[in-house]
Amino acid sequence: MLPEVETLLRIQHQDQAVKAIVKELANIPQVANEIRDRLEGNRAIVESAKQKMQQTEIAIREIELDVKTRRDSVSKMKALQYETRKNEEYQRLSGEIERYQGEISRLEDRQIEMMEIADAQRMSLEEARRILKESEVEVEKDLADLEILAKKKEEERHSIIAERNPLASRIDTTVLDGYERLFRSKNGQAVVGLVDGVCQGCFVRVVKSTIVSVKAEKQIAHCENCGRILYWWTDESEEKD
Repeated sequence: MLPEVETLLRIQHQDQAVKAIVKELANIPQVANEIRDRLEGNRAIVESAKQKMQQTEIAIREIELDVKTRRDSVSKMKALQYETRKNEEYQRLSGEIERYQGEISRLEDRQIEMMEIADAQRMSLEEARRILKESEVEVEKDLADLEILAKKKEEERHSIIAERNPLASRIDTTVLDGYERLFRSKNGQAVVGLVDGVCQGCFVRVVKSTIVSVKAEKQIAHCENCGRILYWWTDESEEKD
């Protein structure tokens, strides 16, 4: 392989590694947000469970007030019954007392139902709080791990760049600039093998003169279709890659 192309191929491998790291680093804030969203979701569940329980407790207190109001009314009507001498009025008050007592019975039944609901909601709230507590610990750990990963990836990136720069300094500036333009425009595939006369970048067969030039390995050759830099692919080339 032409030494200059071999160096470019090594540079390309390093640039691809850096590109992958940069992509991973760019994704870390999104992952961190997803982790925080998970925590916020658990907090929202706790808050929702809390509000439901509070609403049920308010409903229970309202029933208690309604029951007390009706019991007070029954007490007053019973007192009036003792005072009245009219049978008609006594019977009317008896009917009212019976009606209120029926309402009290229904309200108390409803109160028992609501208290059972409140007990279930209390258990749900306790479970939601338990899950939230676990989630807080997990999220803290996950965010810390993510921070460590970001630091590690940054160190890897700097290490690869430190190895790349001396290699890049060996390449003619014009050639290096051309390679870097291709790397950016061809999705990280600027230098590719030529296999059976086919460019492995665009998978188009090149002309015979290009095949001869690549095989001769005396100067840098380009695919006339996509512009990528070509090298003569062999099993040995794959091992070097």
